[in-house]
Amino acid sequence: MPRAEAVRPAPRPRPLKTRVNVWARTLHTYTSVVSLLAVLFFALTGITLNHPDWAFGNSQTRQEYAGTLPAGWLQGGQVNWLAVAEELRSRHGLHGRAGDTRVDGGEASLSFKAPGYGADAFIDTATGRYTLTVDAQGAVAVLNDLHRGRDSGRAWGWLIDLSGALLALVSLTGLVILLYLKRTRGPALALLLAGGLLTGLLMWRALG
Repeated sequence: MPRAEAVRPAPRPRPLKTRVNVWARTLHTYTSVVSLLAVLFFALTGITLNHPDWAFGNSQTRQEYAGTLPAGWLQGGQVNWLAVAEELRSRHGLHGRAGDTRVDGGEASLSFKAPGYGADAFIDTATGRYTLTVDAQGAVAVLNDLHRGRDSGRAWGWLIDLSGALLALVSLTGLVILLYLKRTRGPALALLLAGGLLTGLLMWRALG
């Protein structure tokens, strides 16, 4: 007679508590890896933002130029800002986003902004003559402006938002994992509460 095959029992579904723990550990691991460089960047630039008197890599240079715009920068009595911006870029190697355009009486002005960088042009609307001032700061100022998202563009703003969301997820999943560690859960939660109270106290004193 043929031997009957042993019937394996169906695997029992894991309890919800176990599944939550596994998902928390998985999310915590991978979000930590993905956000590692963001954590390092914002941590270091947070220190340099808090110490603006530190001078390393924070030198500033100023250059001044003058010239005359070619014909066509005024069209029908209106300033062709695109033509003006591209002309100034090509002549003086400007970068950043052009904006803050203004016409006031006989003077027009235009600015270029980027992290750690600014250029301001003032144009005589009667003659087309302009003066241009370019301020470029050092590497630390550039990084600080990137930290704040100042004049850095929409794409960098999205990166800041994504970094914040990832760091929040790392923190929340870390807290979930902590709740499963029976031996260290009590002291760790007490330390977390103490840190929260200390942070709140320092915040209150800063606002006062």
